[in-house]
Amino acid sequence: MSKKIKGRFTLPAELNFIEETKELIEKWGADAIRDSDGTDLDEDLLNLGQINYSKYFVARGDNEFALNHFDQTQQLFVRTDYHTAKDTSLTFEFMTGFLDEQIAPDFRHNPKEWWQVHNRTTGELIDVSLWSIDQDKLTITIENTTPYHEYTLNMLTYMIWDPTQMYNHITNDWGDKPHDIPFDVRHDLTKERMKVRLREWLENNPKTDVVRFTTFFYHFTLFFNDKRKEKFVDWFGYGSSISPKALIAFEEEYGYRLTAEDFIQKGYYNSTFVPPTKEYLDYLDFTQRFVTQEAKELVDIVHEYGKEAIMFLGDNWIGTEPYGKYFGDIGIDAVVGSVGGGLTMRLISDIPHVKYTEGRFLPYFFPDTFYVGNDPTIEGVENWITARRAIMRKPLSRIGYGGYPSLAYKFPDFVDFVADTADQFRDIIENIENKQTYSRAKVAVLNSWGKIRTWQAFMVAHALHYKQIYSYLGVLESLSGLDVDVEFISFEDIRNGIPSDIDVIINAGDAKTAFSGGDIWNDPQIVSTIRQWVDAGHGFIGVGEPSAYEKGGRFFQLADILGVDKELGFTLSTDKYHETVENDHFITKDLDGELVFGEQINNTYALNENTEILSIQNENVVLSAHPYGEGRGVYIMGLPYSHENTRILSRAIFYSMGKEDDFYKFTSSNIHTELNVYPESKKVALLNNTNELQETTVYDGVGTEKIVSLKPAEILWGELDEQNIKITF
Repeated sequence: MSKKIKGRFTLPAELNFIEETKELIEKWGADAIRDSDGTDLDEDLLNLGQINYSKYFVARGDNEFALNHFDQTQQLFVRTDYHTAKDTSLTFEFMTGFLDEQIAPDFRHNPKEWWQVHNRTTGELIDVSLWSIDQDKLTITIENTTPYHEYTLNMLTYMIWDPTQMYNHITNDWGDKPHDIPFDVRHDLTKERMKVRLREWLENNPKTDVVRFTTFFYHFTLFFNDKRKEKFVDWFGYGSSISPKALIAFEEEYGYRLTAEDFIQKGYYNSTFVPPTKEYLDYLDFTQRFVTQEAKELVDIVHEYGKEAIMFLGDNWIGTEPYGKYFGDIGIDAVVGSVGGGLTMRLISDIPHVKYTEGRFLPYFFPDTFYVGNDPTIEGVENWITARRAIMRKPLSRIGYGGYPSLAYKFPDFVDFVADTADQFRDIIENIENKQTYSRAKVAVLNSWGKIRTWQAFMVAHALHYKQIYSYLGVLESLSGLDVDVEFISFEDIRNGIPSDIDVIINAGDAKTAFSGGDIWNDPQIVSTIRQWVDAGHGFIGVGEPSAYEKGGRFFQLADILGVDKELGFTLSTDKYHETVENDHFITKDLDGELVFGEQINNTYALNENTEILSIQNENVVLSAHPYGEGRGVYIMGLPYSHENTRILSRAIFYSMGKEDDFYKFTSSNIHTELNVYPESKKVALLNNTNELQETTVYDGVGTEKIVSLKPAEILWGELDEQNIKITF
């Protein structure tokens, strides 16, 4: 490691903790301190001589204004539970199941104009003349109902408690602390209040160097049930950005009126897993342009005061879309976000149009982790090593942690671990910042969203685990640190041809979702474009239920490329004989034991003898390859993140391209290690991705072998010479 340097590290601060804070600043090499939701920086902290980050809430924290202008509170469409009619009339309470501390029905705007009732059995929209609202009893009565049909109400509500403050309030037991009411920038009075209030705050906080917007106007869709538990969460949801004012403005621009059902979508609420409708995409674009314009005005004010403006990637980030068309117009200086692993690290570090990026590593210094009997260092090490492999591909500019440092301070081993992590991060930056990393291929992830959801596919609530997604998230986690360039493309991007620089396309996801593609696979142009491209010598990797759409006697519309289809029961009378497993294959050469594929997808089978079956489990094809003209297809049932599966994916990429020989150039044989090459600076970095000793064979640019030993979690730096081919350590 090079000489010890300081900086590039942000320390969370806490009141009445000044001497210990000074100690941590020195030990961790921090050059910045920050407050957080529930904590502030006092004069002692502000005078420590560090860069001072201060949080700023644009759309909450001004309850006096909010209460005096309640009509400008943020709004949300919600759908009641299903109610079964047993006669020709049905009455039910429409607030059942919602937290009335957060959600309040909007009676200011005419329910007959903005609310909707549906017969969910038939899909019919019920005429407004057939239902009525009792505002006192909070009930709805629907007439002329069909017995034993189910009915729901879509209603317009006010969101009277900010979701993030509500979560922190409940989690940290803030008692009688006032509930922050979020207000809507769509209203001219609120918009002006936001600007005046920001200027007042800047005048009163002269020692703040960096204003951390948390974030701007609209929170991702998050509302709670009457048990104070999450009822619905979508980290990408635009539900909290709607209002009659917004929808009328939309109608004036686009020429048609959006309704509650355009947002509720039968109760799916336009989850990012649902293939987006044209109407929803129009609304997203409309909202992004508005948010960009309003956010720019606030950022410009911050710049007037000579301060930096950064945004937190989360909470009220809706409409900013860092990978969208308009993000660069905001003029934000930096983005900071939470790092759950390599995938979320790349989500932050790849963001364009900013001066720097910053990651908050885990664990947060909260009581649920820092308690007697627990070792927070275990989570810290896992988080750092997992994210580090992605940092080597595209580094953050800064790192830090969040929470209460007084909790972390009680764990000396953890304090030492953070010190070592900070030093290693600074060493990485010193070696590779602004240096292009060598890539051995370019891989495109194909789904309905494309670029706007770069490194965001398959997520529900940031980095949280869900049974239905981990088998797919592993694909992105593996890609985040692999020596390939990664691009996210939509079906519309390839309609008229696939970009010439793409070597391999990955299509992953469950059938009917936006990530597999849903009805798009009924489009002959999309299907034939991919077929022609693979036939010309490229690779197609399908994970889960790729190209899934039942049509023409097939479920996987690209079964001819993959060599695999899924049995729906319709072709059980057709015998299937191809079950022989190839035990010695390029893709599985490093696999020790059975492939761990995650959640099982039943009834996958090989189409013919040309399908190279590499793994069958429970009579289902789990892993296979198939020639297609000059190219190849590879099918993988699922790919939870692991070092073994990362190597499977890496080999599958090279095999699908037909470049097996090139795999043994600039690589490391041990699956627990990875080699990164930086031709511009003539350096290489060999990573040990475990906390154990490892030995590996390193191959240089012509395949020459060298055996290398690595200490636990070590980064071994080497030199690249002779036309950037040979490696010396």
